[in-house]
Amino acid sequence: MKWAVRASGPGRGRRRRARTATGSVMACLLGIGALGGLGALSGMGPARAVGDHSSGGTKAGLMGVFRAAARQFGVPENLLLAVGYAETRWEPATRSPSVDGGYGIMDLTARTFTPPSARGSGPSRPVTLTKTHYTLPEAARLLHLSTAALESSPAENVRGAAAVLAALARQLNRGHLPTSLGGWYGAVAAYSGDTQQQLAELFANSVYAAIRSGASLTTAGGQHMELPASPGVQPDTSAVAKLGLRAQAQQPGVPVDCPANLHCSFVPAAYAEDAPNQPGNYGNYDIASRPQDLRIDSIVIHDTEGSYSDAIATFEDPHSYVSANYVISTTGQVTEMVRPQNVAWAVGDWYYNTHSISIEHEGFAADGSRWYTPKMYQVSAELVRYLAARFGVPLDRLHILGHDNVPGPTNAYTAAQHWDPGPFWNWNYYMSLVQGGAAQPRPSGTGVPHGHPVVVIDPNWSTNEPPVTDCSSGTCKPLPKQPANFVYLHTTPSAKAPLLSDPTLHPNGGPGTLEDSDWGDKAPAGEEYVLAAHRGDWTGIWYAGQVGWFYDPPGPHATARYTSGEVVAPRPGLRWVPVYGSAFPEASAYPPGVPVQPNSPLVYKIPAGQEYVTTGTVPDDYYNAVTFDSSMPYDHTVIRGRTVYYQIVLNHRLFYVKADDVLVRRAP
Repeated sequence: MKWAVRASGPGRGRRRRARTATGSVMACLLGIGALGGLGALSGMGPARAVGDHSSGGTKAGLMGVFRAAARQFGVPENLLLAVGYAETRWEPATRSPSVDGGYGIMDLTARTFTPPSARGSGPSRPVTLTKTHYTLPEAARLLHLSTAALESSPAENVRGAAAVLAALARQLNRGHLPTSLGGWYGAVAAYSGDTQQQLAELFANSVYAAIRSGASLTTAGGQHMELPASPGVQPDTSAVAKLGLRAQAQQPGVPVDCPANLHCSFVPAAYAEDAPNQPGNYGNYDIASRPQDLRIDSIVIHDTEGSYSDAIATFEDPHSYVSANYVISTTGQVTEMVRPQNVAWAVGDWYYNTHSISIEHEGFAADGSRWYTPKMYQVSAELVRYLAARFGVPLDRLHILGHDNVPGPTNAYTAAQHWDPGPFWNWNYYMSLVQGGAAQPRPSGTGVPHGHPVVVIDPNWSTNEPPVTDCSSGTCKPLPKQPANFVYLHTTPSAKAPLLSDPTLHPNGGPGTLEDSDWGDKAPAGEEYVLAAHRGDWTGIWYAGQVGWFYDPPGPHATARYTSGEVVAPRPGLRWVPVYGSAFPEASAYPPGVPVQPNSPLVYKIPAGQEYVTTGTVPDDYYNAVTFDSSMPYDHTVIRGRTVYYQIVLNHRLFYVKADDVLVRRAP
């Protein structure tokens, strides 16, 4: 779910190469380019270990870890707690790096890191993002520990952050620690590593907002965390001027593509050459003239897998090769980064990029319930309504999608596709806000309609708490019991039957799993399928060429309702029809010199006798965007074909079939 595979897939033609970050004014000012200087100014001798390195715990628990680290390095305890809360809500989703290369509770950042590959996608390339400094190696030097210890031990991770904060504060205060809580503002801004003043202040403001409001939660490991509210704290922002950061990108009076009642700003994502005279080496989006040249027919919901400021900084870095149109914080702030008329590099399927708008939401999918706030839902829904009205996007779950509903252009990219915003995004609540009214009524339990009607997956959010595990750390662990937005699909109508197996995720035919990332055995809320059969308390739907069964008892615990819609089925005489990941034109449509984009059938097939819900026909086109400055023939040109495709809800994701292969009917 990291952004490494979001940018471009097959058909994109973009080459990628890692770049090394250069020095910065701030690094020179603070002397943190060479960690020896930072350690010397901190006035600290050899570090002492705190707690159990293997678990990161102490007898006093995680609160005790923060208390001990704060005391050891002279950092206010509530400030240290607030930094951890702003970075990860005191619980990173995985041991893997966050979007900005950060590890652990305190998001200690590495100079160069390798994003984890998505399921089945193979190894990822190393990435170096441009920062003023990198807190992971700094902390390792200060504590005389390996970076691996800081990545794996929560206790050492917290100590490392405290050591870095103290060192930064001393350098900004002539060798002394600040005497007031507000006086730490400059050190907190510097801790972010952001090269732009606006982003450093954005992070520091989020930390001080947590200090003023307080916070309380219990982690997945059962640790109760408490940050007392200190509403009277006033930060001293004057020290930020000493950091020598770039001026704010946002200019007063710059218009934003947002509803007037939202708190929106415009910070442009990078659009810059990475290597002159090398086609394809530029980032982080493409210029277009949508919807005049490319129809916008969907809005895709993502999560950032990092903090709000981290996401903005990543999209501003021309070496990240990734972007989104908007980023929304947990507190409801909105930053527009790619104008809707342009094409963000967001979903890992070039065809889908060109026809969608992407909105990122601050948080981690595996820990969504801690990040997806009512304010975030409300602001996001307001933005979606505005964009949908402007571009004619229907306000339903066939067009308002999660990244987990977006297809991959090939089998490998389908397996590698991201699964955010994940199982803990409250689609029921969100779509009720998007549609501007009450949620659809719950099923009455009056019986199943005759024939093969359309089934809408509709679990009761407050009572639907299926078991979910997370395996991204290398060890599979059950996640806390909590409401989720999906129903599990079994091979037969029995809770003891194996879960459905997706052929891209489980090419060897093994059963589906309880993993949060295993989307192949989960039918998400709001998605529509055709009823295959009904057996007692179980409902069967056609799902990726199989029948998937989910528990659907009558009455208040029902997990489905019924509606009508357009559905497709193989034409008579065909044993099955192929499925595609994109709707690119036929080979004859491409002008000379423009490479034909492959659009081979995927591993999925629709057997005769099965039906699938369709959103209707989609444009048969390919946006040929090759260079930074449109210097090649047919560059930034839309190539249109004559092949007619239907988009269908095949499984957890939407795919495409050719009109010549199917018949369409109206399901009752």
